[in-house]
Amino acid sequence: MQVSNANNVKIYNLSAGKSLPEWLTDRQRRKLQSKDNDVRRRLELIQDFEMPSVSNCVKVSPDEQFICATGTYKPRFRCYDVFELCLKFERGLDANVVNFQYLSEDYSKVCFLQDDRYVEFHTQFGRLMRMRIPKYGRDLSYYPPSCDMYFVGVSSEIYRINLEKGRFMKPLQSQATEINCCEFNPVNYLFGCGSKLGHLECWDPRAHLRCGLLDIATSNFVQDYDISTVPEITAMKFRNDGLSVALGTSTGHILLYDLRAMKPFLVKDHNYELPIHSIEFQDTQDLVLSMDTKILKMWNRNTGSPLTAIEPGVNLNQLCMVPNSGLIFLANEAPKILTYFIPSLGPAPRWCSSLDSMTEELEEKEETSVYDDYKFVTRMELESLGLGHLIGTNLLRSVMHGFFLDIRLYHKAKSLADPFAFEKYRKSKIKQKIEEDRTNRVKLQKLPSVNRELAKKLMDEEEARKANPRKRENKTVSSLLKDDRFSAIFTNPDFEIDPESEEFRLINPVMSKLDKARQKREEKYALAKQFTQVQSEEVDEPEGRPSDEDGSGSSSDDEHTWKDEVRQEHKKLTQERKMREAAEAREERRQARLFQIKDGEEFGVKTDKEKKRESKKSLADRLQAVESSGLNQSVGSLGNREMTFSLKKEKKVSTATEQRNLHQSERRKLKRSGGSLLAKPKSKHWMGKKVR
Repeated sequence: MQVSNANNVKIYNLSAGKSLPEWLTDRQRRKLQSKDNDVRRRLELIQDFEMPSVSNCVKVSPDEQFICATGTYKPRFRCYDVFELCLKFERGLDANVVNFQYLSEDYSKVCFLQDDRYVEFHTQFGRLMRMRIPKYGRDLSYYPPSCDMYFVGVSSEIYRINLEKGRFMKPLQSQATEINCCEFNPVNYLFGCGSKLGHLECWDPRAHLRCGLLDIATSNFVQDYDISTVPEITAMKFRNDGLSVALGTSTGHILLYDLRAMKPFLVKDHNYELPIHSIEFQDTQDLVLSMDTKILKMWNRNTGSPLTAIEPGVNLNQLCMVPNSGLIFLANEAPKILTYFIPSLGPAPRWCSSLDSMTEELEEKEETSVYDDYKFVTRMELESLGLGHLIGTNLLRSVMHGFFLDIRLYHKAKSLADPFAFEKYRKSKIKQKIEEDRTNRVKLQKLPSVNRELAKKLMDEEEARKANPRKRENKTVSSLLKDDRFSAIFTNPDFEIDPESEEFRLINPVMSKLDKARQKREEKYALAKQFTQVQSEEVDEPEGRPSDEDGSGSSSDDEHTWKDEVRQEHKKLTQERKMREAAEAREERRQARLFQIKDGEEFGVKTDKEKKRESKKSLADRLQAVESSGLNQSVGSLGNREMTFSLKKEKKVSTATEQRNLHQSERRKLKRSGGSLLAKPKSKHWMGKKVR
């Protein structure tokens, strides 16, 4: 599958790749596929979707389940089942097919217009009938309400065949000498036909009368585009709204008309001056697809702005769009029927829905195409190079607003057109060399804002390493300042080194020891450079004494020295930490402290004294106090324990009760009762009888 991106619109060529000859056996096909990667990896959407040499027509059935195509050589008719994605059947014909028309929803009824004036009617089992029209036909159309077939051709008459009666009807007489195309309006069934004189005649099939005549030669586009001859109408298409019609001319123009107006509201030029073969409307995107023998263009219906174009490189015969999808078939002068999928026009049909997922995967793995052997030049650049006469030849490939030119031819023409190009190149190289010398000059050290001491130290080490070529450290080592992995150390404040931290102070003696050793070696090397050796004889060393004794002694002394420094630094840090903790404790004692009494706890001077007194009593006194409080305990034989006690009232409550009782008794003594004055005398009884 080949992918192109013309005008930022993805176009997938599903028919790209090698085709296998028909005379190969199945075994030879499998063997070739196993050897050739291009044959094995090709995408075959519909099996055997091709013709022996040329494909003339291709159309989709009204129920969208079958695709029928005609081609040559030998003349044949092929039907493909889209749900099986393979060839359903093939029929041989007696002559080449100019055009064909479906008479039913599927392939069961088809009418063929052949180039030998014959008209064939095919059914599901094969050819049903064969008739001959008086003149050579160029196009046909079907009128379902009355079952009439209309034929136009090299004649001024429009022939009609009634399929219900099986005979010719009276032809319609037009004003044209020859008629190239015809079609019925899908909304109002107005029959339109385009003539060689540039006339669009519209007929009413019910009354068999002409409703109107439109002459495209009288419009201004003939003068605007400087057309010397009368343009013919070679293609036409009614829009589904019933009011718009597109007319293709022999001069490569497309005119969009409103049937209620005499002038076109838009004129589109193909710029190839080739006759227009097919026109289709794409209603979802409001586009028009127009095709001549060289290119298929897609453009906006209202503004005429181009969307994209397809130029396969072979002559094109007919255009077929799968309804409500972005799939396009092109009949052409080659064995393969070209198949293109454009996602921006619509989704893939349901019988090949895998195309959507396949194209999505290809977009994720998108790779840009680079033409290394070609140079893109505009028309103005071609004129400046003196190659304007090559326009139209095979040395230039037209693309968008320019051309692709072979890079070798471009360099040769450039050297001839501009002989001072070498002098310009020489000056640019001299300027580049001067800029390189300027970079080698002495530069001021620019220290970073973070860890300035560390950066300065690294810069000094780098300079010392470059100045001392004998050192082993002088090998090429990437510095921290030049390494991008450690760039955050000198830019991010979070990585700033704190000299007052404990970690730094503990490790500082070790680092200072290394710095001292390095400085000592550098001083020794600098001192050695000031003297030259005057005696070549070697001095005998005392026996039993190694030559590096002094060096080992100094190394041992240095080791003891930095160990002592680390120990002293650690001791100093410990003392500072203890002093800091003592100061914090003193500061804490100076501050006032607040306490909160816990729930259920008593607090007071008297309570504290009683608690202290109770704590000083002996165990016997505590037990006696418990017994006197009325608390009785008893232990059972099984280990159970029983406790009885009586609640005591508080002293304040008992005192108040005693005072209340004393007050009431005093009141009774002072009270004088009046009950004896009002009460009746009691009766007296003796031996059970009332006496008084």
